[in-house]
Amino acid sequence: MTTEPTTPELTTSAITAKDRKEPAFLFSEKQVAEKSELARRFLDNRTRLNENVDKAGNFLVKRFYNLDHNTYLEGALPAKYKELMGVIASACLRCDDCIYYHVIQSYRLGVTRAEQEEAINVALVTGGSIVIPHIRRAYELLTELYG
Repeated sequence: MTTEPTTPELTTSAITAKDRKEPAFLFSEKQVAEKSELARRFLDNRTRLNENVDKAGNFLVKRFYNLDHNTYLEGALPAKYKELMGVIASACLRCDDCIYYHVIQSYRLGVTRAEQEEAINVALVTGGSIVIPHIRRAYELLTELYG
């Protein structure tokens, strides 16, 4: 019996917890908020609403937040690619809050406007014309962040 040799790159267990790390952000949330009024309003509102969620002490929500945080760590895929995937999925799901979050995180990680726009193009082709109102708002935020 012949078995195919396996390499660490091809196994699902190749990336372990020790291989995952926090991404290196180029900009803080404060810097983003100072650059964009849309981002500032979004970040302030998100912080306020998360405080209400935190006060509830819901174990399941805390676990989900932890899962979400760990998903976007550096790993086999760089965090900036994951955030761009987040932009695409959020546009297809038509979630403006999520689009704002992932556009901001992508910007903080040094993603260029051209890269963000290509991700939005993928979202448009994948999601169809129903995403157009959402990409309009994404472009408004991009304009404030990148000029």
